[in-house]
Amino acid sequence: MDHRQIWFREGLNALDTQSAHDLVRSAELKKLCDLMQVAAFWACDRTPQDWAIALRYSRPIISVWDQEHLIGFARATSDGIYRATIWDVVIHPDYRGEGLGRKLVQTLLAHPHMNRVERVSLMTTHHQSFYEGIGFEQNASTTMVLYQHNAPAPLLSEQQVSNSNYGAE
Repeated sequence: MDHRQIWFREGLNALDTQSAHDLVRSAELKKLCDLMQVAAFWACDRTPQDWAIALRYSRPIISVWDQEHLIGFARATSDGIYRATIWDVVIHPDYRGEGLGRKLVQTLLAHPHMNRVERVSLMTTHHQSFYEGIGFEQNASTTMVLYQHNAPAPLLSEQQVSNSNYGAE
């Protein structure tokens, strides 16, 4: 008999209640790192410190739970109207093939911060057909990547950017 109790939740509770410093030590962030270690070749070496930063700047975040076990995760960055990018869609290997990945992506897309966006992007190495089944199309003509180790030096320092009044009246 299967005793699974699968539920979807927006975010990770630790994001709402803890500082970035405390988030790094949270049980939920450890569960996320453990899930990525098992299920995501591209994210298995990310540190809790880097995850804390990424999660602070991501909206929405959807997590999938089987009781107290984190079994799925996806996040996005979005301006809420024009563009969004989906990142780190993961389902634990023991739960794959049950439709949870599809529901995870659909839940992310239905979120109020995503459901009006005119263009949603994502990158995938091996699962193009999975995303095509949800409605994504391959589009090799509009994606470019800048790898920061090849980037030119910034014209302004971080301090100058944070002190600027661009767009302010």
